[in-house]
Amino acid sequence: MAYKNSSEYIATPDQLAAACRRIGACEWLAIDTEFIREKTYFPQLCLIQVGTPEAVFCIDPLALASLDPLLEVFYDTRITKVFHAARQDLEIFYHLTGDLPRPVFDTQIAAMLLGYPDQAGYATLVTEILGVTLDKAYSRTDWARRPLPDDQLQYAADDVRYLVPLYQYLHRELATRGRLTWLDDDFAKLTDTATYRNEPADTWQRIRGADRLRPESLAVLEALAAWRETAAVAQDRPRGWILRDEVLIDLARLMPGNTADLEQIRGLRRENLQRDGNTLLDLIRSAKSRTVPAAPAAAATRLTPDQQALADVLMAVVRLRGARESLSPATLASRRDIEQLLLDSGGSRVLQGWRKSVVGDELVAFLHGERRLHFADGALQLDVAADR
Repeated sequence: MAYKNSSEYIATPDQLAAACRRIGACEWLAIDTEFIREKTYFPQLCLIQVGTPEAVFCIDPLALASLDPLLEVFYDTRITKVFHAARQDLEIFYHLTGDLPRPVFDTQIAAMLLGYPDQAGYATLVTEILGVTLDKAYSRTDWARRPLPDDQLQYAADDVRYLVPLYQYLHRELATRGRLTWLDDDFAKLTDTATYRNEPADTWQRIRGADRLRPESLAVLEALAAWRETAAVAQDRPRGWILRDEVLIDLARLMPGNTADLEQIRGLRRENLQRDGNTLLDLIRSAKSRTVPAAPAAAATRLTPDQQALADVLMAVVRLRGARESLSPATLASRRDIEQLLLDSGGSRVLQGWRKSVVGDELVAFLHGERRLHFADGALQLDVAADR
């Protein structure tokens, strides 16, 4: 096992080639990355850790002119790539190549199917499953700094050193319980390039407060958010460095028509006024005359009081099913999933994949009067309706 293996630091093409020959022969690899993005739009890749049952490698992309040999291994579809909370790691590879490594196994998602909490952290699972307490001293470190101290490299190596036995345990337990196939839909979504594609025209929908805007203001927000996204990509700067969300909301809500009006927008910095003022006014002016976009899902339709009460009851069904299957209720369905079931049953996550058979069919049966909730023997119970 890789518990006690020391890591190998890879910083030359020859070292990388030798490491790739070794890992390229494996059926699966544990992978993690260290990156920084506080001052950029795109994450800056600083370290790649790869673990196998026999070895751990810390690969330095800042010291290597090309990662092609490693990427060739990562994109080999015969090799399963194991991550914990894979989304950010996969985003890096998407930006590097425009595609994603496949197939993948995410231990955070897998752990939920064994009853561990939703979005359980790596250190938490390592402690609970392997009995190892990880050092957190370098969780906020600057990974672009060189040289990397030995203890910092050791910290990074531990992110895959224990991911190896963690994967082996989770895979074995899920196979024993017949739940490995439950992961297929979630992993397919995780490796869908659409998940990582940020279309400027759609970014307004992720801005908090958009659901409270008037229809004409939504068209302005759409134009401003698309402009900001394009600017952030072109300049490789965080979105908030271009213009903060709350400023976009105020611009869309108030729709200033001249420079004097712009100057009244709280949070709009002088540099924004000088550099982007005319552009913002032009965008607002042209957007006001356009067809408004569809409202965000949160604002499109709201539950009636009766539906809110029904959603409360359905959440009780979810909790009962979770207890029966030894699963966290949050793994089965969120409140939003239940609301979507009531508003648009076909699009709800609870009617897709493994969730449909575990909880979705029961929810639909309850809605159709085929199941009933009642209190008996000191507990809430879900039974077949008596008249069925």
